[in-house]
Amino acid sequence: MPDRTDTGSQVPLIEALGLCHRRGSRVVLNLDDWRLRSGEHALVLGPSGSGKTTFINIVTGLLTPTEGRLNIAGEPMSSLPAAARDTLRRQNIGLVFQTLRLIPALSVRDNIALAQHVATGAADAAAVSAIIARVGLAHRADAKPRMLSQGEGQRAAIARALITRPKLVVADEPTSALDDANAEAMVDLLFETATATGATLLVATHDGRIAHRFANRLMLAPPALKVAA
Repeated sequence: MPDRTDTGSQVPLIEALGLCHRRGSRVVLNLDDWRLRSGEHALVLGPSGSGKTTFINIVTGLLTPTEGRLNIAGEPMSSLPAAARDTLRRQNIGLVFQTLRLIPALSVRDNIALAQHVATGAADAAAVSAIIARVGLAHRADAKPRMLSQGEGQRAAIARALITRPKLVVADEPTSALDDANAEAMVDLLFETATATGATLLVATHDGRIAHRFANRLMLAPPALKVAA
């Protein structure tokens, strides 16, 4: 169960303080104070339409909450100007999108190198090769996205998210298109790679098959968000 208070001097990596978001008059997210410490793995679980994407977009600075604050590594993500939010996201967060968003014209290697170049201003060929090997795609490094299976595409997306060694990896529905065995393997890969790079992991899903893998969970049920026991 997630901690409700910060008992030490360490600043939480994610700190949500009284978050509420509305679309018109409808409340789509309502969250009491919640914190995630560096190095933890947490799951945001709930059915479609429960506010998972809203919460993830607030965490990553793509959406400003109607009320409350969201801090990343002690920085006020939710109240920063757009350009500063973009910088904070590039420096701290690796994103694994549900719809992968690999560039079709580029190989796996070039997709990952481009992500590193955009984030840091340079691409390190050795680091790119190492992360490709870590996710088991060394033999597919020169393949274009259309040549990859769904599982291979997700591995490439994870490698792209991790190439900048972010403090936080956020994965949105990473197992939704996978069968049971591959869903478990994908969670294993996320845990392994996040731990190896020192990243905190936040996964949002409606896939109840993987809930047992996470001791730290937020359970969403519209219109309120509750913490699972």
